Amino acid sequence: MNKLEYFNTLDPRPKLTVVGAGPGDPDLITVKAIKALKSANVVLYDALIADELLDYCQSDCQRIYVGKRPGESHSQDFINFIIVEKAYMYGHVVRLKGGDPFIFGRGMEEIEHAKNFGLETAYIPGISSSVAAVGYAGIPLTSRGISESFWVITGTKTDGSLSGDLIGALQTTATIVILMGMSKLSEISQICVSFGKENLPAAIIQNGTRANQKVGLGLAKNLIMIAEENGLSNPAVIVLGDVVRYASIKEIDLKFKYYR
Repeated sequence: MNKLEYFNTLDPRPKLTVVGAGPGDPDLITVKAIKALKSANVVLYDALIADELLDYCQSDCQRIYVGKRPGESHSQDFINFIIVEKAYMYGHVVRLKGGDPFIFGRGMEEIEHAKNFGLETAYIPGISSSVAAVGYAGIPLTSRGISESFWVITGTKTDGSLSGDLIGALQTTATIVILMGMSKLSEISQICVSFGKENLPAAIIQNGTRANQKVGLGLAKNLIMIAEENGLSNPAVIVLGDVVRYASIKEIDLKFKYYR
């Protein structure tokens, strides 16, 4: 018996809803996402989800942690399997993912896998940390006369390398937001220097939108110094661009003088 035949022996009418939980602050989840949680029979949730969001679930809803932090064994293959298995066994599965599932969240991969096994699927957007964390730090991604666009780039591709899109972005005036890039701070700084952007205003934002949010400000050439002096680590968002000056004019001007 193959996997599809096995799943077809289980309870029918399976459904997967891939839900964005937002950037961290539990109040930033959408009303539609809350409705999905309330109707779920099973919720599979990630590492960065605010625990309070699980309170919206029914009392008999299964809540299953499938985070992927270092040292944890929840592979994507395991998650894909359990989505289908639980959907056929219990009905409605909500896959609760941080930020927006379609921004470096592998949400479409999970939806396509579920469709291959006959599940009904749905997607509910979430507010991405690439927007919200930056805004909570007082930084607009665009500002008239300063930045007309923004790039959101992954700091860690499937093979572990930094996205080459950073090189393209540095040749524009766009604001650059790098997610999952804290292990690449030195490489990012070196690339900025090589393109003459060493003095580009930079920010690192840890735990964006949460009560314990921390922000470090400085220049692109000093990303490691910014992280070390402010005790910054994952989860964090890196921002490069002149709009970073809005974060705190007085504070960042002092930082620029120091880091030069």
